[in-house]
Order: sequence, then structure tokens, then C-alpha cells
Amino acid sequence: MSHSCRRSAIAKAGCFVAILFLLNQNTFSQDIEPRRWSPIPLGTHVLGTGYSFTSGDVFFDPLLQAENVKIKAHSMAVSFAQPLKIGDRFGSISLLVPFSAADWSGLLSGEPAEVNRTGFADPRVRASVLLTGPPAGNALELQQYRLENPTYTTFGVSLAITVPLGEYFEDKLLNLGNNRFVFRPQVGMVHYWGSWSFELTSSVFLYTRNPDFFNNAERDQRPTFAVQSHLVKQLQGGAWLSLSTGYGLGGESLINRQPNGDFRSNFLVAASYSFLIAKRQGLKLAYIRSETLQDIGSSTNNYNLSWFISF
Repeated sequence: MSHSCRRSAIAKAGCFVAILFLLNQNTFSQDIEPRRWSPIPLGTHVLGTGYSFTSGDVFFDPLLQAENVKIKAHSMAVSFAQPLKIGDRFGSISLLVPFSAADWSGLLSGEPAEVNRTGFADPRVRASVLLTGPPAGNALELQQYRLENPTYTTFGVSLAITVPLGEYFEDKLLNLGNNRFVFRPQVGMVHYWGSWSFELTSSVFLYTRNPDFFNNAERDQRPTFAVQSHLVKQLQGGAWLSLSTGYGLGGESLINRQPNGDFRSNFLVAASYSFLIAKRQGLKLAYIRSETLQDIGSSTNNYNLSWFISF
């Protein structure tokens, strides 16, 4: 049970919602995304939109008397990616704007309890650059490089910034926005051989302080560390299939500088399939399973459908 919840004047229902908040924000921060290091040819722009449905169980310290807690969330997102030429290397910048409708329900001291939120979540900006691999060029030049180099390895670095523009109310414990910045530096590699590739990415999530947390409190969070890997098979006609794993740990929160004891540890597995439906349009289907490795945490299933167009 959270030490801050025991000491504060927040009622049991408040503690129930507060820990839902902490668990939910951490779950959605640990994304798992194959082909994030695939270069976008110069002169190409990528616009996409997607829908995801998340459902699962949330687990609490028995002292909270919160049982059978379920989460259901419907989310939409719009994204845009623009390639850049940094020296003679591929780079890119992208923007993701999410919108969610989420419901949490369960039993608190044996009585039904439910929380609902609908609105925009915090948008994310990401900039990346490939340090090795093919020199920056158009689609024809990139295709020619791959034909001449069927086996090669590339390394990249990126920085993603989550901006606190989502829906947030300081008088509510559960919000879709975080009211804080999240900086996520990443380093990754991809090894290509023929129609196969293997990707490995490590990340650290660095959180700024939320000075307007519920009940005139301040909320801090220690860094979260994450790693993910992907095995990708390129198929005919521009389609591809991937199998992925991920692991994240850390991220203990502090309320008024007092640790909550809510250390996270999650294991993720995922499968994705992408295919073209027109010359420059495609769909991606994905399934992600997140499993908590702690007694307190959440285990969820996520189903995703995305559409994208390049122009």
C-alpha cells in the first residue's frame, strides 16, 4: 500500500483512483514499436491514424481492499513523420497526438466503484538520426543500397518528448494528461540479412515534476528503464510481419518527496502485420500483451489497427 495514501487525508476511494492513475500512466508509456529505425526516403511524408482497444486487470496491495479492478480504454491517434537529411545521414521528426476514452471499474471495500475519462492525452514529438547504414537519399537510392548490401547493420539515436498538453484537472486524481514533460532518449540497432531483420532498442524515461498533483501535492517519478527487441520478416508486395518482446522496470513515484513503494516491472510480447492496400497506403494490425511481474501492477491486452499513407 502507498505510504503517502496512508498518511494523507485522501479517502480510500481517493487512494484507489490515485494508484489506478500511477499504474495506467506507466502501462501506456512502455510502448513496443517495430521498425522505428527504418529510414524514410527523402521527399516522402507519412501520415497515419490508428485505433486501439486496451483491456485487462489491475492488481493492488490487499490492504487497499480494491478487488476485481478492470480497465477498458478506446484510443485514437494521429501521427505525421517527416524525413530529414542530417549531414549525409537519414534523420526524421514525428508527431503523435492521442485521444482516449477510458473506464476503470472494480470493488472498493466490497462496494462497486467506477471512474471514466474522455479527452486528449499528452502529444509526443520524436527526433531521430541513423549514425550508420545507407546514406540519405530518395526511395530509388535507398532501394539500390539494399540490393547492393543485402547484409548490414545500422545504429541510431533518438529523443522523444511527451508534452503536457493533454486533459488535466488538478482537483482530480485520474487524468489523461500528466501535467509534466517526459524525456525519452533511445539508442537502437538493426541488423539486416536478406528479407529478415533484428532490432534492439533501449530507452530511459525521465520525468519532470508535476507541481499541481491532487490535494495540493507534488508528484515526482524516478526513471523507468526499458528494452525491446523485434524480429521482422519482409514479405512480398511491401508487407511485413514482426514478433516482439519488451521489458521495463523502475518508475517509482513520490508524492511530496515520499516514496510510494510502487516499483514497476513489466514484460511485453507483441505481434504485428502490415500490408499495402494501395500503392502508397497500408494497414497495420498489432496485438500487445503486457504482464506485470510484481504483486502490484497491471496485465493488459491491446489490439491495434492503423492506417497510413505516404505522399
